Amino acid sequence: MAIAAASAIASASPSSAAICTEGLCHWFGRGQARRQVLQEVNLAIMPGEVVLLTGPSGCGKTTLLTLVGALRQVQQGSVRLFGNELHGADRGQRQQLRRRIGMIFQGHNLLRCLSAEQNVQMGADLLSDLAYRVRRDQSREWLRAVGLGDHLSKLPHDLSGGQKQRVAIARALAAQPDLLLADEPTAALDSRSGREVVELLRRLAREQGCAVLMVTHDPRILDVADRLLRMEDGRLFVDQVPAPLGSVSQAALTADG
Repeated sequence: MAIAAASAIASASPSSAAICTEGLCHWFGRGQARRQVLQEVNLAIMPGEVVLLTGPSGCGKTTLLTLVGALRQVQQGSVRLFGNELHGADRGQRQQLRRRIGMIFQGHNLLRCLSAEQNVQMGADLLSDLAYRVRRDQSREWLRAVGLGDHLSKLPHDLSGGQKQRVAIARALAAQPDLLLADEPTAALDSRSGREVVELLRRLAREQGCAVLMVTHDPRILDVADRLLRMEDGRLFVDQVPAPLGSVSQAALTADG
């Protein structure tokens, strides 16, 4: 049963949460065209927790990801990221926090002039305390983990859409983030590859204490979640107990946004 997500923060200490939002609201446009896309969103996600978010196209899911990922300025309400308040934070403060976040969005955002290995190493390069050779070796290991060990030297134009998505996933994981935000990470992947990817994300959460917030409409992966959330008309709802794989209504997952 879905309930209002105000209780989503009730069991978590805001000071220990990777993400904590309270009364988060957001608007797009001005004047008569102004439209509210998030309404009083309350949410806490703890380190090591995997949370999946579903909902119809245009309901505010991606907007929520960009706000908790410090990509947009907070207009109203509170967003605390690793205990740091984002409401009122300047660009430099947000950039510093983003170094602790891995982001996987539907656009691969790979650099066309760099090989798969070099693109992934851009993520590993955020780990400045590691030697170059260690970062390079870790980049190769992440590419092998997503099934691209034979494609290290290929440029993006030589890769399929699903392969590009896996490179983007490997790049995000290579940075060893404290928070991973993913927008439809399995959309371009077949069932086997998609399953392998989400198992990697769950392993990252468990082994490294990384919090994971993933937007998805893929019913094949819902069983990896510690919690299932749903957004409707900018409001957040939570299923207290994740549904077993296959038991979630297909009607609730047919939206494409």
